[in-house]
Amino acid sequence: MILAQITTSQDTADIVAESDAVSILDLLFQGGFMMIPILILSIMAVYIFVERVLTINKAAKTPEAFMGRIRDLVERGDISGAKVLCQEYDSPTARMIEKGIARIGSPLKNIEVSIENVGKIEIFKLERNLSLLATISGSAPMLGFLGTVIGMIQAFIAIAQEEGSVSPKLLSEGIYTAMITTAAGLFVGILAYLGYNYLVTRVQKVVHKMEYSSVDFIDLLQEPR
Repeated sequence: MILAQITTSQDTADIVAESDAVSILDLLFQGGFMMIPILILSIMAVYIFVERVLTINKAAKTPEAFMGRIRDLVERGDISGAKVLCQEYDSPTARMIEKGIARIGSPLKNIEVSIENVGKIEIFKLERNLSLLATISGSAPMLGFLGTVIGMIQAFIAIAQEEGSVSPKLLSEGIYTAMITTAAGLFVGILAYLGYNYLVTRVQKVVHKMEYSSVDFIDLLQEPR
């Protein structure tokens, strides 16, 4: 009998706990209208991150033996073969070298300028939308703070309109609802900030590889024949 009462009491407590528990989805819906722009920013951040990762991975696929094969073709005088080899790879390094090969016979300074101009264009393509991701990392927390301030104002208005004593439940509900937007904004901002720094590091690695390849190609053209 006592065991049955304990079991019944435990079941009742579990039911009450489940009814009082608030899921994360419910909390997000209680965050108010400021959750809409935060949600939009989160979708944009995810899209930019995935799109940039795919683009950078594609740009970094130039094989290590690429410059060695270019060196062999140029030293044999097979300029057309070197161009065809560059066209086989859809990468910034290959496009830079292809531009330099197309300028062989021109002054070395002109070749360097041509390669540098192509490199600037390729770097711009790699860094596209990174500034927008950085903006999201800073604006999402600010929107969260704004939503919290608006929610606190609404909570205090509701408290002021209450007659008599204010229940702790009313006060706590208004405060935690207002804080939801801050938590959501910080979450989106932190993820966007981490994603931005990761992408910047990846872009820098590709740029260093481009610079090394261009210097190697210029050195090749300066070697005595």
